[in-house]
Amino acid sequence: MQDYATDPAYLEALEWFVLMKDEEIGDAQRTAFEEWLAADPSHVAAYDRARALWDRFEIVKPEYDRLHRAGRIGRRSALLGGLAMLVAAPAFYMLTRPGAFADYSTGAAERITVRLPDGSTVELGSYSALSLDFTPEQRRLVLHRGQAFFRVAAEPSRPFVVQADGGTIQALGTEFDVKVATDQIVVTVIEHSVKIQAAHCPPVVLEAGWQLSYGSDGMRSPVRADLAAVEAWRQDRIIVEDVPLRQVLTELERYRQGRIVLMDSALGDIPVTAVFNTRHTDKALQVIAETLPVQVLNAYGYLAFVYPK
Repeated sequence: MQDYATDPAYLEALEWFVLMKDEEIGDAQRTAFEEWLAADPSHVAAYDRARALWDRFEIVKPEYDRLHRAGRIGRRSALLGGLAMLVAAPAFYMLTRPGAFADYSTGAAERITVRLPDGSTVELGSYSALSLDFTPEQRRLVLHRGQAFFRVAAEPSRPFVVQADGGTIQALGTEFDVKVATDQIVVTVIEHSVKIQAAHCPPVVLEAGWQLSYGSDGMRSPVRADLAAVEAWRQDRIIVEDVPLRQVLTELERYRQGRIVLMDSALGDIPVTAVFNTRHTDKALQVIAETLPVQVLNAYGYLAFVYPK
């Protein structure tokens, strides 16, 4: 069966459909379109599919038109981009996720607990991926994406090291949490301590009850952790206090099938304080729409658009 997302005729049809929606199209382009349509019966079928896709896209079209009038985005590229996201995003999104071939991975709103060969356990959160590399000398794990809670079995002769985005976290005790966020890695120690090495910085020993993050710009100073908020994901909850909306949407996106598109970057700075159930993300978006100066539109269950009221 032909995959629409990679069907050349379908992709051409999308381009033609958007072009024909342009009020400034000329006679030469209309003639070229008619010739393309008549050149192959598959073109007619592809164009019909493009027209059907437009019906799905129609609910968010007014917002694209508003952005176009405001000069933020070109109309044709916006419409074609939106249609292309509806067609190709599911497959492309999954194939380009880090850790696509990891040893253990989870889907949207899925959690699993893995017992490792040494007796340690790892709880993987939603959209997470983990690889193992156990040798007689070392227990090395790579957290490609998402979040994981580690409970480490004592084995002094074989260090337990988690690698995440260029840094390493070595267990010096029992329990800790590692989260791969948008632009940083967040490490929280629940019991005992860990040693963190990242970004050419001196190693830091992080004690229980403390949290530290690192990224391409270096390592930040440790802060006291809200352990209830950190571990909330293990009870299907997200707890945020004065967290920017863009961060909240990024977090919610991990728990649903599809993308959440913030249509106005200025909205991203709005602070959010709330408790969300990760198994009901549409309800969470509804609460956001009811309590903040934003509107939320769902496009065929896969895309959610957030824009000003």
